[in-house]
Amino acid sequence: MDDTMVTTAFDLPGHTVVKNLGVVRGITVRSRSIVGNFLGGLQSLFGGNITIYTALCEQARSETYQLMCRQADGWGANAIIAMHYDATELMPGLTEVLCYGTAVLVTKKSDGAK
Repeated sequence: MDDTMVTTAFDLPGHTVVKNLGVVRGITVRSRSIVGNFLGGLQSLFGGNITIYTALCEQARSETYQLMCRQADGWGANAIIAMHYDATELMPGLTEVLCYGTAVLVTKKSDGAK
């Protein structure tokens, strides 16, 4: 799925939703490693961005996004609207990351359409 066809909005500018295929999602559960916790702890002593945790979060979001897009592709969708991320701590050090949206079929609006 083309990233330009995924949006957090409820519509896709220049396109008309012709069919709603349903909610699609990608989910992953991540834990921090002992080494990651140690390095993150060291970075936190100096303040600022804790890059090891930032990278872990970005990796989890990227993975769930790709899983969501794959599911939408499998359903024959050409766009996803109302995409969101959610995260829940299942237990200390164990986090679920979810990416979800509505898989749709869209067509381009004609030049005269509003």
